[in-house]
Amino acid sequence: MTDTTFTPRVFSGIKPSGGLTLGNYLGAIKRFVGMQGQMETIYCVVDMHAITVWQDPKELANMTREVAAGYLAAGLDPSQSILFNQSQVAAHAELGWIFNCVARVGWMNRMTQFKDKAGSNAEKVSLGLYAYPSLMAADILLYHATHVPVGEDQKQHVELTRDIAAKFNHDYKTDFFPMTTPVIEGPAMRIMNLRDGTKKMSKSGESDMERINMTDDADKIAKKFKKAKTDPEPLPETVEGLADRPEARNLVEIYAALDDTTPEAVIAQYPGAGWGTFKPALADLAVAKLAPISEEMARLMDDPAEIDRILAVGSDKARAIAEPILKKTYDIVGLLRSS
Repeated sequence: MTDTTFTPRVFSGIKPSGGLTLGNYLGAIKRFVGMQGQMETIYCVVDMHAITVWQDPKELANMTREVAAGYLAAGLDPSQSILFNQSQVAAHAELGWIFNCVARVGWMNRMTQFKDKAGSNAEKVSLGLYAYPSLMAADILLYHATHVPVGEDQKQHVELTRDIAAKFNHDYKTDFFPMTTPVIEGPAMRIMNLRDGTKKMSKSGESDMERINMTDDADKIAKKFKKAKTDPEPLPETVEGLADRPEARNLVEIYAALDDTTPEAVIAQYPGAGWGTFKPALADLAVAKLAPISEEMARLMDDPAEIDRILAVGSDKARAIAEPILKKTYDIVGLLRSS
């Protein structure tokens, strides 16, 4: 076994299904943009993951462009980061199959997200939904990514990625794949529902008032925050007072994430404030931060050919990194190629 030094490299992706929400922005895209310049950054629209449940083909293509537009509108620079959609780089699927043969069924059975999504209908869901964590591992390890910014709910998948890398390296007596590190930091890594602070903000929630869509205009953003559910008590004097107040805690954490500060600093700014003071302040902050992004997304979506061009250029750059890694993986496994 040789000593391998891996180039510091970030990889992460967002699934194009249901539209981008504030949770995608604060928990993912905003962080992706902030990591530019710190190390090599590769960001993906994971459209192959989207089809683990049925998608309307035309809508899937449109949503792929919308996620790309969200990345770009939030400040992702294609000259600093690689931006592409997963299905344009076939090596993802190829390495995904190899990892299907490395991963163990017992590992997949422990994946809590599959249990949550499949529910009591597990026998009728697609095999892809069951096995997609190994494709996620391939997404990451195909680029020898050393760091993956994720929300707390995705940490288990990065741990599985490490298990797959470790087993591959052990089985083939190599150190070819890195032990990827999940990056989980900052406030509001898990954005909650504006109507129920015990539930995660979801693209598929019953009411549009539950979430902030990244396509919402300034008026909608302000209205949703002003009408967000709260409890009868004012804000506490210290952050510890938010412990058993899910709606209050959620709004404070959203404010902190939008303002690049901490919940402690927000409480220090608004100690004992009533909701008639705090919610309008939060609405104004959200409009200032989010409305320019939604406006730029709309402008980008009016020019789909330009989005497609950016994704094509990014796909070429991604393939240039991925294909040598896949070729070496084939050599390690012993898969014969004629040329």
